[in-house]
Amino acid sequence: MSVTPRRAARSPSLPAAVVLDRVDFGYAETPGVLKGVNLSLPAGSFHFLTGPSGAGKTSLLKLMTLAERPKAGRIALFGEDVTGVSRGVLPLIRRRIGVVFQDFRLLDHLSAYDNAALPLRLAGGRESDYGPDVEEMLQWVGLGHRMGARPTALSGGEKQRLAIARAVVAKPDLILADEPTGSVDAAMADRLMSLFQTLNRMGTTVLIAGHDEAPAVRSGATVLQLVDGRLFGGVA
Repeated sequence: MSVTPRRAARSPSLPAAVVLDRVDFGYAETPGVLKGVNLSLPAGSFHFLTGPSGAGKTSLLKLMTLAERPKAGRIALFGEDVTGVSRGVLPLIRRRIGVVFQDFRLLDHLSAYDNAALPLRLAGGRESDYGPDVEEMLQWVGLGHRMGARPTALSGGEKQRLAIARAVVAKPDLILADEPTGSVDAAMADRLMSLFQTLNRMGTTVLIAGHDEAPAVRSGATVLQLVDGRLFGGVA
């Protein structure tokens, strides 16, 4: 993976990557999951979202990927109001976002290599151009020897690393990671956090959700806290 910077982190000339303005969200069975959330992630910033189980961290990430819509309030991504954007526009927006899901969401009929390459393939890239980057990324996350394996043959930790490789290989403008180091050992967790830091230094905005604040402290990320559906520290 090339680490030549695209732009300086926190470029003042770019709009905020994410803005949530007084956002409320909930489900029929659990209303009030998020209450009046205000959030601003400057372009090129690095944030760590903490909070107990059930605090709404995953729901907040779903709103940022437009997998869910707010009950009230406004959401902007990359300077554009996307609160009521049509479904036809969603793929174009999502190509700028790399997401690490808690449940991995890998395609079982594809090899590890093809899963990792999927964002680049869907963007119309040629394998002759992106192949070396995919292989290098899989080597970085410790899956160089498992490129041909399908997800059903991978351990939980290997699936986690593959999901991260897929999310970051295209060097998206925004990375949203839900518990990205929860299934790996401490050494691999540090290696993966280093990967997120490298991408951030290249200008990518990074938001990591997790229970443990220790990685945030070591990475120097700005810490946000969700408590009972309310966000603290979210406005820059």
